[in-house]
Formats: sequence, C-alpha cells, structure tokens
Amino acid sequence: MSNRLYVVAGELSGDVHGAGLLHSLKTSLPTVEIRGVGGPAMQQVAGFAVCDWVEHSAVMGVWEVLKRYGWFKKRFAQLLAELKSFRPEVLLLIDYPGFNIRFAEAAKRECPEIRIVYYISPQVWAWNHRRIPKLVRLLDEMLCLFPFEQPIFQNAGLKTTFVGHPLVDELETQRIPSVLRDERLVGLFPGSREREVARLFPMMIETAKRLQSWKADLRFEVPAASPKLAEQIRGLLIDAGADHWILLTTGASHSLMQRAGCAVIASGTATLEAAYYGLPYCLVYRMAPLTYLLAKALVKIELVGLVNILAEEQVVEEFIQTKAEPVAVSRSLQEFLESPERRQALKARLADTVAKLGGPGAHDRAARAVAAWLLDQGQGK
Repeated sequence: MSNRLYVVAGELSGDVHGAGLLHSLKTSLPTVEIRGVGGPAMQQVAGFAVCDWVEHSAVMGVWEVLKRYGWFKKRFAQLLAELKSFRPEVLLLIDYPGFNIRFAEAAKRECPEIRIVYYISPQVWAWNHRRIPKLVRLLDEMLCLFPFEQPIFQNAGLKTTFVGHPLVDELETQRIPSVLRDERLVGLFPGSREREVARLFPMMIETAKRLQSWKADLRFEVPAASPKLAEQIRGLLIDAGADHWILLTTGASHSLMQRAGCAVIASGTATLEAAYYGLPYCLVYRMAPLTYLLAKALVKIELVGLVNILAEEQVVEEFIQTKAEPVAVSRSLQEFLESPERRQALKARLADTVAKLGGPGAHDRAARAVAAWLLDQGQGK
C-alpha cells in the first residue's frame, strides 16, 4: 500500500528542516510517495516530484507579496489542483504561515478527509493570538520546535507535539573538532536577506572601525549567506573603505561562530545557532519605522531574540531600532573583549538555554508524528 504525502515549504530554512524530516520519514517508511513544493534540499531527498520554488516564493514584507500577488495566486491554484488530484493521506505544511495557513483553509474546504500537520508552528504567541482558534479548527496536529509553544496550542484544543529543534542535529554535523576561539576575532553577522544587510551592515562596519581604533590588533570577519549577498556586502565594504581589513567569506557562518571571540548578530535563526556554539554576542535589529510602529502595536512579547524568548529573560543584550548604533554596540563588544569572565558567564547561560531545545533526533521525532497519520494511527483532536 502506498502512503501519499503532500508537502509545502516556502523558504530556505523550511527547506533544510523539511529535508531532514523527509529523510527520516523515507528511512522508516520507504513506501511513502511524496509530492509538493520546497527547495533544493527537499528535492534532493524526495526527487523531482517536489518542485524547487524557494527562489521565487521566499519573499518578505507586505509590499513585496502584493507586488507578486498574481504569481502567488496562480501558484496557489496550481498547488490546490495538484493536491486534489494527488489526494494524499497527509498534507504537511512547513513554516511559511502567510501562505500555508491560507492553503490549509483551502485544503480543509476542498479535501476535508486529508489530515493536516503543521511543522514549525507560526509564531502566533508573539504576533496574533486570534489566529489560534483558526489553527485548532484547520489542523490535526502541530509540531513545535520550542517547549513553551506546546501548552499554548494544546490548551486551545489542538493535538500538539514538542519535537525539539532540528538545529541541534544540523549544527552538530558542522561542529569543528578541537577548535580554539581567537579572542581578537570579531564576527559580523548582518542577516540573510538583502534588506537586513542594507539596514544593518553599514552600522556594523562603523562599529568595527570604532573597535579597531580602540585596539589595532583586532580582526573582523563577515560571512555572507549566499553569493548574491556576498556581492552586496562587498559593495558596502568598498564604499566604506573597509574591504582590505574586514574579511568577507561565503557560507562560512558556522565556522566563524566557533572561531570568533565575540560577535554582533542580526536577530533571527543565526542568534540561536551562535548560542548553540557558545559564541558570546549581542543582538541587533532594525526595520522600517512604520513597520516597527505596527509591530510594537501587535507584538505580545518584550524580548526580540529567540534565545531570550526561550530563556524567558534577557540572556543576550538587544539593540533594537535607534539603539542599534555603533557607539552602544561597540561598547558591548568591548566588554566581551576586555573580560574573559563575562564571556565565560554568557557561554554558561547560553548552554543552559540551548538545553531547552531538546536533544538530538528532532527530525526523527517529527517524522514519527507524520508517519502515524500516514498509517492512520494519528489520534484525533
């Protein structure tokens, strides 16, 4: 008997996590037939029945989505038609809430017999608690990465499983044996999107200039998330006259997180990755002023950084909006550079916080939950 799974992921992070889940699923359930959309990693695991669309689907912001409304509308209709034709036992939605929650609504309406599992829960606990009843109505199970998410959905009546964070497995494979930190090396992590880099990296360059004038033997390194971002970063370095003393690499962020003495990091998954490797850092973030005002009105949490949210207190220092400026950020990094005790104390707090992500095996635990629905052993809400 063939078990059919349809999967939808729309961003690179979802593609990586989805690929791990699908690999575990295929290992435990070799008969599973997989179709859907994702990225290159998922396609490598599941074959060309999973279309690689992330280069086009991974857009951020209301305006960017509106500009491509026609494209998204057409793809939505194509995916729904494919789902209705394929008639899988399970629809697996991975992150990407703006698209996936709407797709869950359409799937529930058109194919009510399909079980819907959501992997990497939408951050409704931060943005929109009013979405929770809708998710309870639409989904059969929520698979959470963070322990504090489970009671939020479970108490609302949705079957919820804390599977742990797949970063634990993914980052362990990138660990460099016997690596030593260079206390004079400062990492600059400006984010993985062009807009983030444009907003944050010039400030990081100015921060590095202040630190260099304070201590001339410091070294600086910036890892670009992609060749395209590397070109953008190179241009900003040249404009600032810093291309000869700030080293630019591509795709080497995990290596730098293990080698640097301290760092400044754009808010996002990189802050969690750095915490896993025990890198002392401060967090920065800037967004458009209007977007920030809207976010302040909607957001239900005081802290921005994932590590701080996980710890339920400020473990790493946050510099948001106008506070993300060279004087304050360089002062924070200077304290790390001057005090081995401060670095060690933060490293211990990061280790305690990261332990809450669960142990190795997140992909396997998530795959088991999906397999249970495929084999019709999933339990109802």
